Amino acid sequence: MEYINTEKAPKAIGPYSQAVKVDNMLFVSGQIPIDPISNEIVRENIKAEVELVLKNLLSIVHEAGFSLEDIAKVTIYLKNMNNFEAVNEIYEKYFHSHKPARAVVEVSKLPKDVSVEIEAICIKKK
Repeated sequence: MEYINTEKAPKAIGPYSQAVKVDNMLFVSGQIPIDPISNEIVRENIKAEVELVLKNLLSIVHEAGFSLEDIAKVTIYLKNMNNFEAVNEIYEKYFHSHKPARAVVEVSKLPKDVSVEIEAICIKKK
């Protein structure tokens, strides 16, 4: 097992790793809209927040030697399911024709009281 850490994504805000690599699998911890440079929460609008979360998530994926195409499962946690369409709009910009399995769940509260958190599981072909 290898712990993945990159300065291109926010530091973990608790006792966990940005990601854990096990053989050909990568488990990326939930990412929230934190600017990795300023370490501040971004609260512009849901589209900007999702964009930052996906950039941070992909920075971790790339640091581990994986690519977007290796993402097999994504889980999106939303504070408000009314943001579903806006989230899909930004998500589509990143994933295009790659369609990993996905769940979107509305939750009552997220860390730092943000609006969105996204986690992913990657599998690299052997």
